[in-house]
Amino acid sequence: MNPYLFIIAICLVVITSFFFNALSKKTNIPSVLMLVILGVIINHFQSFTGYSIPNQMQVLELLGIVGLIMIVLEAALDLELTKEKWPIIWKSLSIALIGLMATSLTLSTIFRLFFQNIDFLTSLIYAVPLSIMSSAIVIPSVSNLSDYKKEFMIYESTFSDILGIMFFYLLLENVNNNSALAISWSVSSSIFITIIISLVVTYLLLFSFQNVTSEIKFFLFLASLIMLFSIGKLLHYSSLLTILIFGLVLRNRQFFIPHQLQRFIKMEAISGLFHNFQMITNETSFLVRTFFFVLFGMSISLSSLLSWKVWSISALFLVAMYVIRILSFRMVIKKDYITEALISPRGLISILLFFAIPSEFHVPEFESGVLFLTIIATAIVMSLSLIRSRKKITVLEERNEEVASPQKETGKEAKKIPTTL
Repeated sequence: MNPYLFIIAICLVVITSFFFNALSKKTNIPSVLMLVILGVIINHFQSFTGYSIPNQMQVLELLGIVGLIMIVLEAALDLELTKEKWPIIWKSLSIALIGLMATSLTLSTIFRLFFQNIDFLTSLIYAVPLSIMSSAIVIPSVSNLSDYKKEFMIYESTFSDILGIMFFYLLLENVNNNSALAISWSVSSSIFITIIISLVVTYLLLFSFQNVTSEIKFFLFLASLIMLFSIGKLLHYSSLLTILIFGLVLRNRQFFIPHQLQRFIKMEAISGLFHNFQMITNETSFLVRTFFFVLFGMSISLSSLLSWKVWSISALFLVAMYVIRILSFRMVIKKDYITEALISPRGLISILLFFAIPSEFHVPEFESGVLFLTIIATAIVMSLSLIRSRKKITVLEERNEEVASPQKETGKEAKKIPTTL
């Protein structure tokens, strides 16, 4: 393929993604859904022209690893930990944890109903990716909700991402442990060691990079984090915790950096580093998400949608998921929760973790159409819920204006009476 045509195609995808984001804010249709459909269209177009992207799955896997790191980092940089936010933090964390565990167990049971030769561990490994909300879709989509609901959804989707990713990799890292005690000890010791190492590494990184005078420091930072993540994966540690802790310390530096360390770490320099890091992280995440979802759309085989198993599994899963969400919201939030309960899209994390399932756990009968249908269906339900919420807010605002206008007119007449007398 002509390199200039390839560059033009890449630029057109980025520009189109930008307009998709703008359109998403006005219509509440997730931009991710548009990007996947764009990928499907491009796939059909390249089949007619004969052009194709070489090593497409390898590119998708590489984008997935970088995207995974960027999502956790972006989520951690958005988590502000304060005493005032504690109620919304524990409520959103509770619902994210209940939803993840209950949905995973329910979906693993559904998988075993349809696939006879699948064991519990394999079914659970397949169930976890579909049980994780996508903060990459939620965060840009809830801007029109009230401040409380918007903040709640940001926290819940962030916790769902982080807990789901950790749960998935902890399952893979402990597949050879047969006893619950051995698994518990392995998980707890791994988390404890990783937290200690991550805190030490974070403080060393902040101390080192605060003295870097060059303006070109973000990708040096990012390269260091990706290298630490990769080393952790090779050593079978929960290396995503390192990314999470780094982001949390950078976002909540006043809380995590004690006065004793503030003699060595300049808070003003770290504050400037945080703002620059947050801005560039958002930009990088936008690019990674754009190309990842377009490539995912290009890799989808629409023929898998002709299978009755795909539709049956997807339908049962969606019903179970929304029932679990409504019940968990009813227990924790108790009132005015329908809009939030219906916001539970699947997206980038689900796709990334499906690609990360080791070959020894692959189920040949499992169709990728389940993943595609789930992403499309949850995005549509979320869009309808947000549109309904926006219409409800508009009606309430119109009623308030109608009530307020006669009062204003009455007030004006009351002021005029003394003057005529």
